[in-house]
Amino acid sequence: MSEVTPSGSGGPLGLAGPARDGGLVISGGVGGISFQLEELMGGAEKLDVLASELSAVEVEMHHIWEDMSPYQNDSRYSGTEAIISVGEARRSVQAVRTELQRISRQVRASKQDYESAEALANVVHGLGLRLTSWELLGQQVADLGLGPVPNREVAEIVAGNVPVTMGAFLAFSSPAHFVTALAADLAAGKHISVAAPLIRALARQSAPVLKPRPVSVDREESLPLELDASTAGLLERARAVDERGQGYIEVIEVDNGGQKAYVVVIPGTQTETEVGGTNPFDLAGIGEGLGYGSAEVNAAVLQALQAAGAEKGSPVVAVGYSQGGVHAMNLAADELFLDEYDVKYVLTAGSPVGGITPAAGISSMHLEHRQDWVPGSDGTPSPDTVDRVTVTLTDPARIPEGEEFGLGPGHRLSGYVEGARQVEASEDPSLVASTAILGGVLGAGGTATATRFSLNRQKPPDPQSTPLTVPNPKPQSPPRPPAG
Repeated sequence: MSEVTPSGSGGPLGLAGPARDGGLVISGGVGGISFQLEELMGGAEKLDVLASELSAVEVEMHHIWEDMSPYQNDSRYSGTEAIISVGEARRSVQAVRTELQRISRQVRASKQDYESAEALANVVHGLGLRLTSWELLGQQVADLGLGPVPNREVAEIVAGNVPVTMGAFLAFSSPAHFVTALAADLAAGKHISVAAPLIRALARQSAPVLKPRPVSVDREESLPLELDASTAGLLERARAVDERGQGYIEVIEVDNGGQKAYVVVIPGTQTETEVGGTNPFDLAGIGEGLGYGSAEVNAAVLQALQAAGAEKGSPVVAVGYSQGGVHAMNLAADELFLDEYDVKYVLTAGSPVGGITPAAGISSMHLEHRQDWVPGSDGTPSPDTVDRVTVTLTDPARIPEGEEFGLGPGHRLSGYVEGARQVEASEDPSLVASTAILGGVLGAGGTATATRFSLNRQKPPDPQSTPLTVPNPKPQSPPRPPAG
């Protein structure tokens, strides 16, 4: 494994940029800028404590100097020089105390400047006012050079600019829909995703199939499983669930040293069905995830966990690929779901989750490929926080001979599984700490029980919400047998 090194010279505080480990670029976690800022603030607080203690010493030395004043007429060595020495010592203490306070003020001011700049960038980004040049965009497109799809950075720029043009379009018909939705996110102090208000506006105005509808849950089968609890092993479960059929999720019960924990596995977008039909993971499911916080899917997952025997307060790990990652991340932000279960960790791959803010203390890891435009389709990069690690895979991705192009070479689940294996082998501190948290919840894996549930979205209530029919990008295949 390559040596782990920082990739940047840093910002206003000299902080290192994202770390690099071979083909991985890592941001966030204990090696991220956010954590470095917290460490600097901890140092500033310690400087303040030392300055306070020196201030007390300074006051005491002044009292000693005053008490020695009657001796200034004694012999030079026992009187005047002693008084002068105490006075000089007090001034030296004062100088050290003043310098410590100056350094502490500078650290705090620099941190505030850095955070202000980040906040402004996020707001500008969230409003869709992406600050980029045509030259930069052209260079990013040229850098791809591997097929007719944009890379993640280009997707973020394009999606980040959508509200400017789409907002203007909506202003001719229903400006209140878009503006009100965006203002709600701003007022809530969310890490703004441009996709959410846009999707809600479209659902009200011209695409009612994007509106969520209730989802029913049916228990199908349970089977024993030798679980590989690594990040790669968990992503492999997403493949197994997708192969089971349309609209399935999996709940895995794990015994970690006598403590039961549960893994919820949610597949990616399933395009074989009509848009807005009964499969909650069709293309309309993306709209529910990005625009409505996966409200109905979250409720279905809650029912599935209860049906699988998960007691209230049980620890949960949520895993999702592509659209499934959006739903998985939304579980960590859903107050109703968190009232019932203790989400400890979220693992996503190829998912646009930058605008979803999980509850405090929930750890997450997001795998993205630079050639994959899907993670950038919400126009919002994942924020750098202590609990949140984003891993960008940079090794060139290609479509194996005989396989379909799909959404591009960077979006293949097998590529993300391979990237997860690199994560497990890395010695980067953010990755080591994050995978250790996952291991603490699930242990090493081993014998487990997987329960499959089929989810079905309620049919459209009126002709205006009739499902859309889109060309099927995949050849029809016979029903698949249950996958182990």
